[in-house]
Amino acid sequence: MARHKLTLRHKRIVAVVAAVGAVAGGLGVAAGANASETARATTPAPTPAAAAHAPSAKRPVVKVVVKSVLAPAATADVAPAVTYDTALAPLGARVQVKEELRRDGGTRIELRLRDLVANRAYGAHVHTEPCGRLPADAGPHYQDQADPAQPSVDPKFANPANEVWLDVNTDEDGSARSIATVDWRFREGGARSVVLHEKSTSTHAGHAGTAGLRLACVNVPFK
Repeated sequence: MARHKLTLRHKRIVAVVAAVGAVAGGLGVAAGANASETARATTPAPTPAAAAHAPSAKRPVVKVVVKSVLAPAATADVAPAVTYDTALAPLGARVQVKEELRRDGGTRIELRLRDLVANRAYGAHVHTEPCGRLPADAGPHYQDQADPAQPSVDPKFANPANEVWLDVNTDEDGSARSIATVDWRFREGGARSVVLHEKSTSTHAGHAGTAGLRLACVNVPFK
């Protein structure tokens, strides 16, 4: 009889211990989960400055891309790109300008053209004002260091390091591509368009930066 009571008592103790263990285990899992959530919530995020200097951090490259076709100059108030000479810059000719702000502080500009006159040289530059109904509306060339004498024809200022020159030579299909890279950024609102000219850009004193008549213009919201 005593042996039976001892066994029953033993079973009850085992059951109680098991129940306590289960509760403790459950609390342990819950506590662990709560601790993990708290750690994620309270761990401070790296500051922008720290992230920028982290070895693995890479700041995104800012890009601006404009694709359009040449429209009549009379539509300049609504058209992204216009032509002033439909013989040398035909209506419907395609133009694309891409700007990339480089991580080193410089700027890369790419110009692509299609459906122009085949096997021909054109000048092209970034200008300060948006395209208008008149060729002169786009203003002068954008210069990183502005020439105090305007129009600028001094090679000290009118050169491809201080301006953005995108001269092209079309192939047999009238297509062309050029790239200019400078080690500076545009001033905010200072560059607004790319103008296509009738001939390659001159470099000699008194004519530096000139490229003949303005044939077409495309608006670009340069950064």
